[in-house]
Amino acid sequence: MEVESFEDEGIAKLLNDWFVSIKVDREERPDVDKVYMTYVQALYGGGGWPLTVFLSPDLKPLMGGTYFPPDDKYGRPGFKTILRKVKEAWESKRDMLVKSGTFAIEQLSEALSSSSDSGKLPHGVSDEALRLCSEQLSENYDSEFGGFGSAPKFPRPVEINLMLYNSKKLEDTGKLDGANESQKMVYFTLQCMAKGGVHDHVGGGFHRYSVDECWHVPHFEKMLYDQGQLANVYLDAFSITKDTFYSSISRDILDYLRRDMIGPEGEIFSAEDADSAENEGDTRKKEGAFYIWTNKEVEDLLGEHAALFAEHYYIKQMGNCDLSEMSDPHNEFKGQNVLIERKDPSEMASKYGMSIETYQEILGECRRKLFEVRLRRPKPHLDDKVIVSWNGLAISSFARASKILKGEAEGIKFNFPVVGTEPEEYLRIAGKAASFIRNQLYNAETHRLKHSFRNSPSKAPGFLDDYAFMISGLLDLYEFGGEIHWLLWAIELQETQDSLFLDREGGGYFNNTGEDSSVLLRVKEDHDGAEPSGNSVSAINLIRLASMVSGSKADYYKRNAEHLLAVFEKRLKDTAMAVPLMCCAADMLRVPSRKQVVVVGERTSEEFESMLATAHAIYDPNRTVIHIDPNNKEEIEFWEVNNSNIALMAKNNNAASKVVALVCQNFTCSAPVTDHSSLEALLSQKVCAS
Repeated sequence: MEVESFEDEGIAKLLNDWFVSIKVDREERPDVDKVYMTYVQALYGGGGWPLTVFLSPDLKPLMGGTYFPPDDKYGRPGFKTILRKVKEAWESKRDMLVKSGTFAIEQLSEALSSSSDSGKLPHGVSDEALRLCSEQLSENYDSEFGGFGSAPKFPRPVEINLMLYNSKKLEDTGKLDGANESQKMVYFTLQCMAKGGVHDHVGGGFHRYSVDECWHVPHFEKMLYDQGQLANVYLDAFSITKDTFYSSISRDILDYLRRDMIGPEGEIFSAEDADSAENEGDTRKKEGAFYIWTNKEVEDLLGEHAALFAEHYYIKQMGNCDLSEMSDPHNEFKGQNVLIERKDPSEMASKYGMSIETYQEILGECRRKLFEVRLRRPKPHLDDKVIVSWNGLAISSFARASKILKGEAEGIKFNFPVVGTEPEEYLRIAGKAASFIRNQLYNAETHRLKHSFRNSPSKAPGFLDDYAFMISGLLDLYEFGGEIHWLLWAIELQETQDSLFLDREGGGYFNNTGEDSSVLLRVKEDHDGAEPSGNSVSAINLIRLASMVSGSKADYYKRNAEHLLAVFEKRLKDTAMAVPLMCCAADMLRVPSRKQVVVVGERTSEEFESMLATAHAIYDPNRTVIHIDPNNKEEIEFWEVNNSNIALMAKNNNAASKVVALVCQNFTCSAPVTDHSSLEALLSQKVCAS
């Protein structure tokens, strides 16, 4: 629409003569986008972007839609026709239009601010929701190409979260067949995505989605929220299987972010565009131009290894976007190749008479050569906005990688674009990103966040997702080895979140503060889509916080989590597949008590590090890790105020030059252990000793 309509002189004249045109960046103002997208979805049964809405001067929606061609075609009215019709209707039926817009907003406001009087989910709802969601996802599973649905295929990490969570639950209750079935679907999906063109094999990271069913030809945009969540699900798969295929994909994502998406002060940028110029100086940009290759380019660049590389990545003379009718319906990529792995590396290695290590090494060197040539091409536009919520998702994956990757075998070899970063470095990156948010986007007096930063903080206030995702990132940053002040800040932010967004009577959180009267709707979002919903993440944050602190504060967190989930009871019962992460949260709340692992010792010692890595080595979403250095005054004071049990454990287990770990439930603990193999044995038991 930008090219077809907004740059067209004739259409510009109509817009300027009859309307006040406002362009909204939906990433900068998700609250404004939510109002009018909800209106269009409710009225016309579907939505999407670009979103086109006509408003009255007091901002009530009058009519709207998504994409309009400039002229009437495809059996739909053109943008010019729409502009004329809206102008005529405004002149002849103004009162009726305004009335219906006002009525629509009132109806939506009522429908979207559901509340609950009971304050608790009825017994059995969480079990049923988890089972139902897993069942519905399994029914939609694509056994040929992986994924849970048909084209276009979006990576939706919350689906993987749910399937892994449910398989762990099945395993713990002895239902091994069901657990294996769920895991198989997850692993095959993660493998197909990683081998597909939706994964940038040359530079690392993942594109937005695949237009076909085989994860081959993507929409080439790269979004931070995808990278953060995908790195985490690949880390989860690694912690269950110990297969370095998954750990190297997490590294691939994190190394891409580290190389291309981090600013000078540690801030993490939000996206890279899909399109770019084919040659320097071209005014027209083309989708994917930066990422695609002709057969000739590959031959010229790779010489003796060209044939091996071409066979491995399905590179063809005529171009390779032919795996599906949907891959390239308009022949945009004729003669071009989007790299996709369709061959088994070990079979290929023996075909070429070499070890698998040598084969992988050659592929890595070839990718490096392509990468270096690609750097000389015009780059896609970098969106260097810093969005708090998306930084929260990335902080979480960097922090988790710092310990989970310590489970990789000694001496493992990495090939480009994976660079073999020391896991501890990832923790430093997470801390730096969190410091940027704290220094630039947080007001220490009001305890409030701003939503985004570009050259300076935006005017937009922090929204629910900014608080929820940031708190989640900070809890991971603390649990995976960060300092106590990150946990303290998470608790502070939770207080602010409750004061700004919590519906204290009805339960759950609104998406905005309600302080800006020009934003006409406050909604309680629950849909876990490409990004999880603020309410699902908040429920899990509250459950995690309740297992760290004690007394009335823990009860308060738990009560708010229970009330929040009760608000979405109908959703959990009727359309569980729309809320996979919320299904996990509902189950977490029902787990009789979370496992707590408490590590006591001198923070700088190697043994402390290895004990902490062991605490996180096994996949267990119902575990909290607390670590404390008994000689650190700030930490002891924090725990004396927030949970005296922990302060007491630290004092009782303060052994010189020893690191002690305890495994507890409800702070009833096992006997202390002093080496990581004993801790591993304890954590592998189904129920810990009391």
